[in-house]
Amino acid sequence: MPTHRWRNIALATGMAGVLAATGATAVAETGTSATPQTPDLRADVNRDGSVDVEGATDTAGENTWTQRRGAIVLPNVDDDAKRCPVKDAQGRPLTDAKLARCNDGSDTKVNGARDAADLARLKTVPLPKTPAGSHGTVRTVGTGAKKSRLFIKREGRWSLLRPTDKLTTKELRNGVELGVEATDVVRDSAKWNGEVKVRFTVTGGGTSRADDVVLRTAPVLTHHHLQRTEEVLVTEVQGEGPYSRAQQKFVKDLAKKVKDAGISKPMTKFTKYADPWAQDFVEPAYASMPGPGGKQRTMRVLIRSAQPDRDAGRELFEKLRGPDVGVVQVSGVRDSEEWTLNSMGNLETIPPYTLNGKSYPAGRIIQGYRADSGSKPAKAMRTFLKSQGVQSPLLLDTSWLTVGHVDEFVQFLPADTPRGWRIGVADPAMGVELLAKAKRDGHGAKKMFSVPRSPDVPAPKETIDKVLASSKFHADNKLAAQRIKANLDILKRETGITDDEIVKVPGLFTRDGDESSSLSDSRKLRRMGPDRLQKFNQLRGADEQKGGDGGSARRAPTRTHSAYVPGAVNGVLLTPTSYLAPQQWGPVIGGRDIFTDAVTSVYAKAGFKTTYIDDWYTYHLGLGEVHCGTNTLRDATAPWWPKA
Repeated sequence: MPTHRWRNIALATGMAGVLAATGATAVAETGTSATPQTPDLRADVNRDGSVDVEGATDTAGENTWTQRRGAIVLPNVDDDAKRCPVKDAQGRPLTDAKLARCNDGSDTKVNGARDAADLARLKTVPLPKTPAGSHGTVRTVGTGAKKSRLFIKREGRWSLLRPTDKLTTKELRNGVELGVEATDVVRDSAKWNGEVKVRFTVTGGGTSRADDVVLRTAPVLTHHHLQRTEEVLVTEVQGEGPYSRAQQKFVKDLAKKVKDAGISKPMTKFTKYADPWAQDFVEPAYASMPGPGGKQRTMRVLIRSAQPDRDAGRELFEKLRGPDVGVVQVSGVRDSEEWTLNSMGNLETIPPYTLNGKSYPAGRIIQGYRADSGSKPAKAMRTFLKSQGVQSPLLLDTSWLTVGHVDEFVQFLPADTPRGWRIGVADPAMGVELLAKAKRDGHGAKKMFSVPRSPDVPAPKETIDKVLASSKFHADNKLAAQRIKANLDILKRETGITDDEIVKVPGLFTRDGDESSSLSDSRKLRRMGPDRLQKFNQLRGADEQKGGDGGSARRAPTRTHSAYVPGAVNGVLLTPTSYLAPQQWGPVIGGRDIFTDAVTSVYAKAGFKTTYIDDWYTYHLGLGEVHCGTNTLRDATAPWWPKA
């Protein structure tokens, strides 16, 4: 056996010098002349999906872990046997803590073939000359011992392997197959960085030798837009009120758009908690490791928003948790942290890139924060995201937005370019110029909005002339343009993207509460109207409010901005060439909506066919758009690790 793999616990043959030269460690010495064969434990160090016990491809570097080499273990947080309850013995809903506590990693069994596939494999190299009476043990050591569990395969069945359980002489001679799981995700790398060290010890004649391998728990990674959409999620609000009917029509129209885009899997509909902002209470993510045949073993991990009083997050456990789908929620959220910044619409992912020798193979997270007040997303969530060690979260200033989410002004688009993607941003100057041109062409008397009137909420009535005559309108969009440019400058600096790789999409913003805008009146009515609408808008952080744990205030700045015309960048990328945007409902001139034509043209030049869906009375008046009201599960088969 290669001497660089030895880790001796007892030596009788004077190997201390060899060990020092090879990096192994002498831990103890018994001083007996009866030494067993050298133990050799192997894992998938080279990440090819198999454990090599005949050659040496999985030997070098087994005691350390780097981005390029080292075995990976899944956090086993799904529920393959659907055994986790959502109610107690009396039929009462479980608490959030109890919901989150149950998963495949919380028991001591392998729950069927799917659960077995979630185990990272280990094998011992056969030791055919093992002396009679010898035995072995395998256990996890170090900090990861409390975050992992070992199983052994005997006669085709998996069973728990305890630290004191012994491998027989026959098993040592033939070699055994083991499985290891991480029982949780990495939550705070300062406390546990995901490392799992496994020690194989062989004892005989009073002498012991051991060999270690080190695995690292797979990070929980958020999706980016180079990954294809596989499934769309949406809330379908129940009831018969005017909002419910409008929202149900949106869901029906969405299903058709999704099917027309070639996505065959039916949409998942949340129905229980009447929270229409499906983007906000969950961030779909995944964890993966190399699997047999070079395919990745992938588990979806849904990250619940750091809003413990947001009931809709419970439906992730109640409806979606199951085979190959786990749910994670963070704890330690403070009452003082701004509630709306913790919505997951405030988390997007830059696609993979490399800059100045620094690589982000799984992309990079962006989140918004309030530069004016210093308010940031929950520290517990930021710690969780950073602790994954791969996507290096970046903060952008969203203090100029009422809701404060990054998806209100920026997006990332696949592109047939060397980089593979572009940045899309809302461009208020383009929006203002569309109106100015219409006025120059003699159409100033045209209505600013072409949206049909609703029975319970009037449509805005202002004309292009009135809009352009408002100094507040120009000031609002000048400020929005300045803030967008400042954030774009950060993205350019951090990614290396150039002006030629930026897609500018016409859009307009308005200051909420602006009495000169009839849109503000419509939003006020929608906010205060019947059918639980006030609650819906509070969920977007639109109002100063009291509530939640301890009656704490969820702070939302006043007199900040939101989309005036439905924000086109706040749409859904259905395929690499198909984009679903909110219906613009802009001025109609010569039978054509000038904003729809402009948006369609911009995306067409970037390689997309744009379709539209009406979200005016469902999401737009609630300070959101199509993206805010939907979510996507995306393909996660590409490895996040470099090849060894």
